[in-house]
Amino acid sequence: MADQYARTPAGAGPPMLPSIRWDEPPEGPVLVLLDQTRLPAEETELVCTDVPALVRAIRALAVRGAPLLGIAGAYGVALAAVRGFDVEDAAERLAGARPTAVNLGYGVRRALDAYRVAVDKGADPERAGAAALAEARRLHREDAEASAQMAAFGLTLLDELLPGGGHRILTHCNTGALVSGGEGTAFAVALSAHRAGRLRRLWVDETRPLLQGARLTAYEAARNGMAYTLLTDNAAGSLFAAGEVDAVLIGADRIAADGSVANKVGSYPLAVLARYHHVPFVVVAPTTTIDLGTPDGASIEVEQRPGQEVTELTAPRTAVAGVEAGGGMPVAPLGTQAFNPAFDVTPPELVTAIVTEYGALSPVTGDGIAELCVRSRQGNDELMG
Repeated sequence: MADQYARTPAGAGPPMLPSIRWDEPPEGPVLVLLDQTRLPAEETELVCTDVPALVRAIRALAVRGAPLLGIAGAYGVALAAVRGFDVEDAAERLAGARPTAVNLGYGVRRALDAYRVAVDKGADPERAGAAALAEARRLHREDAEASAQMAAFGLTLLDELLPGGGHRILTHCNTGALVSGGEGTAFAVALSAHRAGRLRRLWVDETRPLLQGARLTAYEAARNGMAYTLLTDNAAGSLFAAGEVDAVLIGADRIAADGSVANKVGSYPLAVLARYHHVPFVVVAPTTTIDLGTPDGASIEVEQRPGQEVTELTAPRTAVAGVEAGGGMPVAPLGTQAFNPAFDVTPPELVTAIVTEYGALSPVTGDGIAELCVRSRQGNDELMG
């Protein structure tokens, strides 16, 4: 199948705009997002002056990906605080914007706790807002550091599982710099393999219905000069059958206490294919994605997206300005019911390893997940203290 490989330019493209940044123009602080609904056609920044605008951007997927949602949630609390809005109400709105990604609530709580502590100590609104902003910036830095650590641990794991290099990696959805304060989660591992000269091919699932793989992962791979090939989600089985996949790398939006992994819908079928074909199935996610309060996969709330995303060909950006998705070209008869979960859940027995900033866990067990969380708390204590 070598003649079907895409020919990728050797040189990397120009640096893309930051996925998220805090700005303070004369008219007041704002949160600036790289609008992912417009990629890859154009790099457009979306300026959020208040929390309702940020919530709309989150729901419309202008900003997405578990780690980045946590960062956005923290900055959102800070935005409400420094602009004099109701911080408690803002935090509630943000935390409920997308139910499956646990990082969103985590980031909101971190900034909100910093704000509350400052208020309890007698800080005026300006200083309390500054405390929330400092915490958001701290979370942003931590995520960038975690990304680099996951890339290193993930590459070491790949080399152990697949000695000799020449890795052919299949990935699903988008897990690069567009979802992170750094270079990402699963994509960061593939990028690390590319830089080390050990990536032979990155197989990129389209990731229907909103094409995060086609629009975003291919965009990042091209920018980094990686050898990649795009495929429809339902072509993955043919690749496995042909022996063209050495490993599957995905991210996660929530990891339950037993090691069950919620990720972009389409991940679970890849895990089943990987198990049948004896291919490693590796999840790469920071420990902030682990939710010990969710005991197992059945307890994970799976977000249901609008049916129009399936029944119509429509750009996700139609919802950024507050307009519901829809209005695109119909691809199904009027009145067709659509099943459109944003995520599915992979049980721990199908996961070869979970790579975090504290190393790789294999086999995946509840005890191992709990130990990762203990190490994470100890690491945070050291940072704070």
